[in-house]
Amino acid sequence: MEGLPGGKGLNIAHEAVDRHADGPLRDHVALRWLGSEGATRDFTYGELKGQSNRFANVLRGLGIGKGDTVSVLADRIPELYIAALGTLKNTSVFCPLFSAFGPEPIYQRLSKGDAKVLVTSQRRYSQKVSHLMDTLPKLQHVLLVDAEDHLGKGLLSLPRLLAESSEVFSIPPTDPEDSAFLHFTSGTTGMPKGAIHVHNAVLTHYVTGKYVMDFHPGDIFWCTADPGWITGTSYGIVAPLLHGITNIIDEADFDAMRWCHILESEKVSIWYTAPTAIRRFMRLSLEPSRHYDLRHLRVIHSVGEPLNPEAVVWGQKAMGLPIHDNWWQTETGGIMIANFPAMEIRPGSMGRPIPGVEAAIVRRIDKDTVEVIEEPEIQGDLALRPGWPSMFRGYLHDEERYRKCFVGGWYLTGDLAKRDADGYFWFVGRADDIIKTSGHMVGPFEVESTLMEHPAVAEAGVIGKPDPLIGEIVKAFVALKPGINPSEELRLELIGFARKKLGSAVAPKEIDFQPNLPKNKAGKIMRRLLKARELGLPEGDLSTLENN
Repeated sequence: MEGLPGGKGLNIAHEAVDRHADGPLRDHVALRWLGSEGATRDFTYGELKGQSNRFANVLRGLGIGKGDTVSVLADRIPELYIAALGTLKNTSVFCPLFSAFGPEPIYQRLSKGDAKVLVTSQRRYSQKVSHLMDTLPKLQHVLLVDAEDHLGKGLLSLPRLLAESSEVFSIPPTDPEDSAFLHFTSGTTGMPKGAIHVHNAVLTHYVTGKYVMDFHPGDIFWCTADPGWITGTSYGIVAPLLHGITNIIDEADFDAMRWCHILESEKVSIWYTAPTAIRRFMRLSLEPSRHYDLRHLRVIHSVGEPLNPEAVVWGQKAMGLPIHDNWWQTETGGIMIANFPAMEIRPGSMGRPIPGVEAAIVRRIDKDTVEVIEEPEIQGDLALRPGWPSMFRGYLHDEERYRKCFVGGWYLTGDLAKRDADGYFWFVGRADDIIKTSGHMVGPFEVESTLMEHPAVAEAGVIGKPDPLIGEIVKAFVALKPGINPSEELRLELIGFARKKLGSAVAPKEIDFQPNLPKNKAGKIMRRLLKARELGLPEGDLSTLENN
């Protein structure tokens, strides 16, 4: 990376696009968009520079400037990626919204995010946003990606504005600490939190692209995450472009056969996906390497929630490659702990910290103090030493909540984990997911992973169910593989299987069969929703529920 010309600072879009467009990669394909109806569009680095410059000029012409929030509510279409890069060039703040959100979560994010511009389609505007406009006084302009002409005051045609704008744009001075991204994370209740990330995050994106993703010149990369989630921006937009490689974008939703075809036809060399997708392949009993030419595929990565050991083993058998799990959060901005391609994979492990990141297992002493646990295999809070480049710089309009994340010189992640003698970290569970049963602390992930070792089980979700005698009992919800029917005999078999593997104190006492487990749109099993439904409690924020 080189920084802005003339020492004017550091801008993510310059590093990701312009420095390649002004050099030997000008005619190299940066983005290859695969439409859901079969269309394909390629954007070279030179073309992407011109299109993102046009969008930056659109914003400038509308009076949108440094620090102003630009939100996008759209499918994975080229305009989304052009808007993201153009927003960064204008030193405005890019805030992606998941396209399937309903009106309430859209309102929360537009309102709390102080959005001045919304990029969306006519259909989504009319169905989800139009009736909110009177309650969003800061939202000045809606740019419609599919309108041929302006439809009224503040309701503008993006194609017309782009056509009228210049492809020449000079990125203004950008301090590395200037805000770049605003990503909202949903809690179980209440308003979502807006995590602020700065242009300096690009250093983490570059390093993890090099040492974790293993990007090399000429690679074809596909990240299946939607930019509505931080994975879809950090690694679905920024990281691959930083390395000057070709980034595949698929507009369509998950379809196992389509995905296999893309891996084959696009000659994907590095694939970044989620455990839920891998489990779907497993549930269908697919072995893609037998039926598709995957000779170009070199590395498979997974993120979103911990990858069950069985899935790592499945990858080797069905894909011909192990699957490399890694760990990070919206708040960390980029990968923090990973199973690097150069190191041994320990199935079920998060891996080791990336260079420059100090991670530890700590126990909290009081509200201001933590103690580092030096001994291996002891469960505690996963903590990071603050200061890495992509660390979030705040929760928008919630400084007190941000301060509470840092205790005794550490950022407390909210995850429980343990570290083995060789420095590998192992996920135990979210602190609020831990089950307390008969004096034992049980992590749901361990029980879920064990159940998935049974040949009948496709997915499992585990919760603690209140019990007057032992505090909580471990209860599992299981989705079976195709062709296997639930029965009382199978229920008892699974309970016995888990007891043999885990012991009676940890194994589930109850198992319910469900056709599908509730997941959010990032693919994570929503344990808190399983628990709410089991106990008849309010279900809370359902805006991120898959197929909601």
